[in-house]
Parts: sequence; structure tokens; C-alpha cells
Amino acid sequence: MVLKIYNTLSRQKEAFVPQQPAQVTMYVCGVTVYASSHIGHAMSAITFDMIRRYLEYRNYQVKQVLNFTDIDDKIIQRAQAEQIDWRALTERYMHQYLQWMDALNVKRATVYPRATEEMSAIIEAIADLIAKGYAYELKGDVYYRIMRKPEYGELKHQSIDELRAGARVERDADKENVLDFALWKAAKPGEPRWPSPWGEGRPGWHIECSVMVLRHLGAQIDVHGGGSDLVFPHHENEIAQSEALTARRPFVKYWVHNGMLQAKTWSAEDGSYRVEKMSKSLGNTLSVDKLLAMGDPDMLRMFVLGSHYRKPLSYTDESFELALHNLQRLKKAFAPEEAWPDPTSVAGNATATTAVEQATGSARIAFETAMDDDFNAPVALACLFELSTEIFKGRSANASGRAIDHARETLAELGGVLGLRIKALSPQSSFQDSEPFIALLIDIRRELKAARQFALADRIRARLKELGVKLEDRADGTSWKFERPS
Repeated sequence: MVLKIYNTLSRQKEAFVPQQPAQVTMYVCGVTVYASSHIGHAMSAITFDMIRRYLEYRNYQVKQVLNFTDIDDKIIQRAQAEQIDWRALTERYMHQYLQWMDALNVKRATVYPRATEEMSAIIEAIADLIAKGYAYELKGDVYYRIMRKPEYGELKHQSIDELRAGARVERDADKENVLDFALWKAAKPGEPRWPSPWGEGRPGWHIECSVMVLRHLGAQIDVHGGGSDLVFPHHENEIAQSEALTARRPFVKYWVHNGMLQAKTWSAEDGSYRVEKMSKSLGNTLSVDKLLAMGDPDMLRMFVLGSHYRKPLSYTDESFELALHNLQRLKKAFAPEEAWPDPTSVAGNATATTAVEQATGSARIAFETAMDDDFNAPVALACLFELSTEIFKGRSANASGRAIDHARETLAELGGVLGLRIKALSPQSSFQDSEPFIALLIDIRRELKAARQFALADRIRARLKELGVKLEDRADGTSWKFERPS
């Protein structure tokens, strides 16, 4: 079987052949750390975590880089509004992001570079672009000259003339072309700034990613990922900058973009649902910590995997409930209260045993076939549900314990490839692994109580109790201990 990936640049599925055998370089655009991450950010993280996990399942060694944009207009504005140092603000939200992604079982990237840590390399890259005639200085700003790249617009699949017709006029009317984009911005009063040959200022948004890719992964990479909202102008501009700096095409072999998360809200006016882009301005975002407080963190992963990663995804409270129900269906195959046969036993009904063994082998083949088809997680999930059904059928028909145990282990392994934690562990190992997540829930519960959201705080306590975690509130804080669920 050949793994095929949809490439935004070619608009077709292509056989996946990395530049180096058994090695994959992957860059994913991260978050701008000026506020708490919402589930749209988590959706993208889960998508590329799933892609990485499957590549590793296919025996590729993946080097993944995910950046933090830690200097930006929004960061400056938020820091000024809170009257705190911008560095303290970004540190807060970087730490929070990593903590929340750990709780969602998103594997840590190989490297997490920050824009402010790449400043000398960014300035050097901009100077190189000027020297090569790809950029020009204008009143302390530096712009990329898009007319130097005839292919500009290739990722969005529009010509320069088409892009220019739909462009918004930016603040500097003296630019050579309305599409020319900022590589360096002259400092405004009260803003963070760095010295440069063009005066004090800070980098534009796009240049940081090109520099990080070049520094950490090289002049050409295998996979570049991000949300579909980044195709233009961000990723288009990355191509222009990077290929000008290296004189090598293509900059990226496979461009991979996930669909956007949308909020589906009920309208009392016309008695129907409305689908809106999720945004802070509309007030329809859901922060990751609020979702974690709902219970099993894998619920969000199950929800995301239920739709193909390239499609837009709409959410409601009901959709999360369905995702949790489906997750519990898979976990039931490992429920300790179920009566499972001795895994060492080979005795049993021969017909039933053969059926379980065949279902196990077929599930793996079908799972790999689905994932090889541009990471078709919904079909892969369906394979897991079918296998779980066959496991219970086999148990009822007295299949051998060894066959059933092998089927369960296969179910756990393939679920793990998708990042789902469906296998029940012993209380000791399970809760040792869960300690960071339990600590996070306790922190969230404390914040909810401080905000007088007592009902949600009580829900966290009750849900943890159901899972065998007893909280004890004391004057010096909250402690917890494991108790077998009643």
C-alpha cells in the first residue's frame, strides 16, 4: 500500500515520498500567544498529531517543529491593556498551551522555536533578500517585492492580477505593489523593538516561519501544515521568501491544511441552526480548559477524528456528547468490570475463534488502507468500531481467550495510532500517568470557584469521583487520592 497525501499546491493526492528514506521533516504553524487557546487551535494540533503518529506507525522518524509567535500587534495590545510586560504575557500562554496539549495527548514537537529567539537570523535573512533585489526599504519598513516572483499566488491558485484586484490597501500607499508584504516594521512609540540596519523595529509575521524552517529543518522540507486560513497570505508569503533565500524549489514538498472549526448555534428567531466561523469577536469560542472540564479529554479527539481533516467542522454541545458516547463504546472493550476470558487460553469454539482472528487481521488492513488514503480518520475509526463489535461477539460465542486478547491489543494499538487512550490500565500505572491531567483539573476547579462558577466546579469533582479520584479541600489547597469507584 502507498500512502497518499492531498497537496494544497497541486490540488491532488500524491504518493508520499520524503526527501530522505525513513525520515520526515514537518513544520506546523503554531499559535500567537496573546490569549488562551481555543478548541480551534486544539483541532489543528490534534490533526497534525494524528498525521505524525501515523507516519511514525509507518516507521518514519519524524522531526516536527511548531513555532510560537511571541511578538505581534495583538500581543502588544493585550499586554498594554493588562499593564504587564509582553514577555510575561507570552510566557503565560505558551506554558498554558503546552499544558493543555499534554492533557489532550498531543505529542510534544521536537522543537518549539519562538520569533524573539530568532531575531538575528531574521534580520540576516531580510538583509539577504534586499541584497538579492527581492525586498526594499521604505521609511524604516522593509517589504518583499512580489513582482520578483512570477509564480506568486500558486498556493492560492490565483494570478498576481487576481490577487491584486481583491487586495485591501494597507497603511503605506508608497509601496511598489499593494501586495508587497512587510518583512520588517519600524517601531512605534511604546512598542518592543530590536536594532536593525533599517532602524529599530520588529519583524513582520511571515518572515519568522521561513527563518525557523531554514534553521531547524533545512532549505527544503517534506510537510508544512496549518489551518486553511493560512493558505493566503501567510503560506504564500513563506514560499516567496524561502525560495528567494535558498534559490531552491519547491520549498515544501507537501502542503497540508486542516479545515476550520465552526460554531453551530441555535437561532430562536427562525428555529434553525446557524453555522458561523468561530472567532473571539463573535463570542462563540470555547477555550480548551472549559472542554477539559467536561470530562474525558479524548472526547475532543474523537470529535475531530469523526470528520476528515480537510473538511470544515461544526460543533454543538450535542456533538461532544456523541463523541463521548463513541469513545465509551471503544473503551468498553477494556472495561475491567466486563468478564474477559483468560488471555493464555487457546481453548474455545473453533468457529468463533477463527472469526475473531480474521476480524483482527482485516481490521488492521482496513485501518491502514483508510489512513493511507490521505489520513481518512473517519473510516479508520469505523474499522475500530467493527473490531470492538467482533470482540464482544467472540466473547459471547466462546472464542479462545488468546484470540480475544490479541484482538483487544490490536484495538488498543490502532486506537493509539489515532492518539486515543482506550485501553484500561492498572490503577497504579493509570493514575500515575494521569497525575498532570488531574492537577490541571484541580487548577481549573479552583479558578472556577474563584469565579463563583460553583456548578461547573462541582461537576469536575463529581466526575473525578466517578473515575476513582477523591478530592480533599483543605486550607492549604486541594489534595487528591485514588479510591476504587463505588
